[in-house]
Amino acid sequence: MPLPAATSSTRQRGVGLFAKLIMIGVIGVSSLWGVAVYHAAQTLDEMFAENRRLKEAVSNLTEESQIGYAKVVGRKWVDGGLQTTLKFVETARNDPENKIREMAYTVNGDVVHFDALIVTFDEQMVMDGERRAMYIWRRVYGEDTPPEKGYPIELPGEVPARYRDLFGEPSLMDKLLLKEDEAERFWDAIWDLADDPERLKRHGVEAIYGNAVYTRLKPGLIYIFKIAANGRLSPEVVPEL
Repeated sequence: MPLPAATSSTRQRGVGLFAKLIMIGVIGVSSLWGVAVYHAAQTLDEMFAENRRLKEAVSNLTEESQIGYAKVVGRKWVDGGLQTTLKFVETARNDPENKIREMAYTVNGDVVHFDALIVTFDEQMVMDGERRAMYIWRRVYGEDTPPEKGYPIELPGEVPARYRDLFGEPSLMDKLLLKEDEAERFWDAIWDLADDPERLKRHGVEAIYGNAVYTRLKPGLIYIFKIAANGRLSPEVVPEL
């Protein structure tokens, strides 16, 4: 027996249902696409933010600051040996144009050692920009001179010129229990701290050690000393203008 033909209203309902299904599908796909786009944008934002943090951390680790410079001001031969007279200048924190110490030394030969005491901090603190390495110039000496017989730069019992403004302020100096009237204890306090691992850890200090850089000095050149936030000390050579 033949099936009855579909009525007009039945066809319309079928078409309407089909259209609704298509609409639901379109909305579902659009929603999924929107979620995907949102998460993709969020992921990109996180990637960019992480990239910025990484760049800042690398910059904090590798950033260098000028801490002084040296240049030859005279050379002469004495009893068959070369003597070099140099001018050594220590510059202020955050202001390389400001000279806080200027001295002249005469050493045997032309290879000169510059000795410093360096305090480095936890790498994460350096990466976060919370700390930078500290240093104190100790002495200058020639190639054939024992370090203990070198010329002193910072004198024991004196406030280190570069950090004089930190005494009495909330800083590492206070953590070392040093006030302005106790500045003569600075050297002893530094070495005491170096021998106390618990205090080192508590103050975020990674290490305290001596480091001597040396180079052959030549007239007409300026040797600029720089220290990185992580404590790396190095000379940069530029022509004297």
